Amino acid sequence: MNIKSCEKKEKSEAEIIVEVAADELESAIGKAYIKNKNKIAVPGFRKGKAPRRMIEKLYGESIFQSDALEILIPSVLKTVTDESGLRIVGLPQVTDVVFKDNNEGLDITMTSSVYPDVTLGEYKGLSAYKPAVEVDDSEIDLEVESMRQRNARIEKADRPAAIGDIAVIDFEGFLDGEPFENGKGENHELELGAGRFIPGFEDNVVGMASGDEREIDLTFPENYADHLAGKAVVFKVRLNEVKEKILPELDDEFAKDVSEFDTLEEYRADIKEKFRKEKQDNSDIDFENALMEKVVDSIEADIPEAIIEEQVEVAMNNFGNQLAARGIDPNTYLQMMNIPPEDFRKSMRAMGERQANIMLALEKIAELEGIEVSDEELEKEYEAGAARYEMELDQIKEKVDVETISKDIKLRLAAKIVMDSAIALDSPEEPAAAEEDKPAKSAKKAKAGASDKAGVSDAAEPTDSADTTDSADPAPKPKPRKPAAKKTGQKKDPE
Repeated sequence: MNIKSCEKKEKSEAEIIVEVAADELESAIGKAYIKNKNKIAVPGFRKGKAPRRMIEKLYGESIFQSDALEILIPSVLKTVTDESGLRIVGLPQVTDVVFKDNNEGLDITMTSSVYPDVTLGEYKGLSAYKPAVEVDDSEIDLEVESMRQRNARIEKADRPAAIGDIAVIDFEGFLDGEPFENGKGENHELELGAGRFIPGFEDNVVGMASGDEREIDLTFPENYADHLAGKAVVFKVRLNEVKEKILPELDDEFAKDVSEFDTLEEYRADIKEKFRKEKQDNSDIDFENALMEKVVDSIEADIPEAIIEEQVEVAMNNFGNQLAARGIDPNTYLQMMNIPPEDFRKSMRAMGERQANIMLALEKIAELEGIEVSDEELEKEYEAGAARYEMELDQIKEKVDVETISKDIKLRLAAKIVMDSAIALDSPEEPAAAEEDKPAKSAKKAKAGASDKAGVSDAAEPTDSADTTDSADPAPKPKPRKPAAKKTGQKKDPE
């Protein structure tokens, strides 16, 4: 078979006609005959014994053509991919099939989305705000104090409950005099002041002593579950026990207990360095994002829907992988967040569009800069991936093809060209008046996929925790906000 014609259409679509030779069609029809002969009844023959020509004479020459076409399609697709000279997106679609007389071959017409022609503006010497990196002593103090809290001893206290104590309580909630669902708990340990229960609950427990019972009148917030939102309720509470936290002394012994350092000064210095590195990474990401927005703003390309949908799928998979890594089932998460799957997909579209634009822009930069990937670079990338996923080198080579790895490296090197030539500004730029009406796509930040390591993706992270409230709250959780995806790379992890 061969490409008979190949014509680009509007909106990055192409029409390809593949000519299948007579001998290729004959071979496919022969296979279709073998596949179906046992199902066809022919007078005078047992099933499966009738010659092909007899069946075709009885039922028509076209009887095996449909199955023959199905047999030929994989080879046709390979011919289109290998010989059309086009960068195909997704799978081409068959739009017309013309069988020649006497099965002397056929013409198959297919349409396919293709990678668009890309025109790019300036991408070197761009400027963008790069946040300064500073770590305040107060941030270190908070981290040290958090570690003290986690290492506190818990002891029984023979006094009324106070903020910071752990109150062991029995409770039951009533709405219009009737108990409501999920409103009861026994011997529940409630840290007073942590804000785990609805507003006002913990404040009313403060001052109670062991054995005290109290009725607490409260009103649920408006953003709670529908049947309780804004409702006035009564909680009957009994305080069984008061526990207090005994914090460790803030000295060198504390540092030895909670870290690998011998002194508190060394421990604080390590925290400062970790915070500095994290802030530096975030600053670099913000800087790169701002530069990529400028690069994307200058791109001219008729991007087909197939490329955008491809990137939406990547974003959704990365989001799901990130949740799964935290032990959260993605479908359960969406149900808990009250987000229909179709709405979630729509929310990922802006990210898919952005990633498609970034990918095409960086590919164009790689082309203009003549970036090539050496065998040594490919091998290093595979070795890094094998170490990262704790896999044998041969295993990761089987899972991630050379073309994918090479593309990843090229995109990363193209992004580096943009970054290395850029100018970092000390203060944010004033937005141009014309930019105020730009679509909101620039408001969503996602780390440029080209900066990810091959085979690794920065999965989208939910901005709202899947479960930030106490598991034994005396009421269902508040209605959560919809998540905003961020820092999503464009490459899939090897599976």
